[in-house]
Amino acid sequence: MKKLDKKFINRLIKKEKKNTKNIYPLSPDSFSNEDIIKGIEVLLTKKITMSQITKKFEKEFAKFIGSKYALMVNSGSSANLLATFALINPLKKNKLNKGDECLIPSLCWSTSLWPIVQAGLIPKFVDIDPKTLNISISDLKNKISKKTKAIMSVHVLGNSTNMNELMKIVKKNKLYLIEDTCESLGSTFNNRYLGNFGDFGTFSFYYSHQITAGEGGMLICNDKTNYEIIHSLRAHGWDRGLKNNKNNFNFINSGFNLRPLEISAAIGFNQFKRLNKFKKIRFNNRIKIINKLKNSKKWNEQFTFINPIKNLNPSWFGLPILINSKYKKKKNKFLNFLNKNGIETRPIISGNFLNQPSVKLYKLNKNKILFKGSQDVEEKGFFIGIHVDPISNKKLNLLENKLLKISEI
Repeated sequence: MKKLDKKFINRLIKKEKKNTKNIYPLSPDSFSNEDIIKGIEVLLTKKITMSQITKKFEKEFAKFIGSKYALMVNSGSSANLLATFALINPLKKNKLNKGDECLIPSLCWSTSLWPIVQAGLIPKFVDIDPKTLNISISDLKNKISKKTKAIMSVHVLGNSTNMNELMKIVKKNKLYLIEDTCESLGSTFNNRYLGNFGDFGTFSFYYSHQITAGEGGMLICNDKTNYEIIHSLRAHGWDRGLKNNKNNFNFINSGFNLRPLEISAAIGFNQFKRLNKFKKIRFNNRIKIINKLKNSKKWNEQFTFINPIKNLNPSWFGLPILINSKYKKKKNKFLNFLNKNGIETRPIISGNFLNQPSVKLYKLNKNKILFKGSQDVEEKGFFIGIHVDPISNKKLNLLENKLLKISEI
C-alpha cells in the first residue's frame, strides 16, 4: 500500500474512533492503525479466505511456542472442539471411546466443557484452588477412576496449576491432556510455554485476549498424526494441504468448517509481533494497581489478589479480585456501583459452572456434588481489565477511590 493511501486510512481510523462509555473498560481498543491496514490490504486483494498469511502465522506461532505444529482456526472455542474430536477420531491410535471420562475444572468456560459432551465423552468436574483459580491437584487425584482417559485443563487469566504435578498425574495414569490456554497466551512454567505440555494446546484471539484478531484461535501439537487429524477436521475432512494430491476433493475423514479468514490472520499476526510488549505492560500495570490499593489510606484488607504460582512467568489477561468474606453479601451492589461509575467488571470466567442452567439441562451433576473452591470464587470473585497501554495516574486514582468504597456501600 502506498504511503499516501496509508495516510488517508490513518485519518479515517482517527475520525472513526469513539470514546467508550466506560472510563475503565475491561478491554479498551488494542488495535493499532497498522493492524487495521494489514486487514485492509487483504481485503483489497479480494482473496479473503485463509492463504499464505495464515500459513506464515501458524509457522511463526509454532516456532514461538516451541511446538512442531500450529493450526489456525476461527476461534479458541473451535480449537477446543478440534482437540477433543481428535481424541475420538478413528485415525488416532488408542482413541477415546464413548463413555470415557474427561476431567475438567468446575471453574471453566462453556466451550471448554461442551466439546467433551458433543464427542460422547463423560465430563467429570474437579474443584479448583481459590488461591490460583486453577484445577486442584489434590481433588484431581481423588477424581481419577478406571474410566478416566483425559484431562481438559484450563489455564485461568494467565495463571496455571503446578504443571510438574499435573504432568506426573498424566504420565502415571496414561491420560491425554488438552491445555485450554485461551486466557494465558505467553505464560511460561519453568521457561516452557503453557499449551506445550499436553497433547494439544488451544489459544484464543478474541477481542479482549492477550492479542486479538477480532475472532480467531490457534491449536498446537507435537505429534504428526494429531496434526494431520486436526488439519483435515478443520476443513470438511479433506486432505487438501496435507499431501501432494492432485484431487483437491479427497475426503479422508469427518470434518467441520472452522477455517479462519485471511483478514483475521493478517491482524492477529501483526498483533502477535507485539505480544511480549503487551505482556510486559500488563505485568507492570497489574503491579501498579495492586500497590495503589494496598498503599492507600483506605486500604483495610478489603480484597485478596491472585498471585502467580511458583515457577510461572505470567502473561496476565485481567486482574482477578476476591472480596473479603465480611463484604461478600455486598458483592452485587458493589459491582453495580463500579459499572455505573465507569469501571467495567465481569465474573471470573463464568463462576462455578455447576450453577449454570445448561448443566441441569444436560444432567451433568446428578449427584449434586459441591465444589467449595469454585463456589467460593463465584461468591467473592470478579475481575477488571489490565490494559495494553501504561496505566495513567488518573486511572489509578479512579480505581483506588471507587474500589475501596466497598466498605461504605
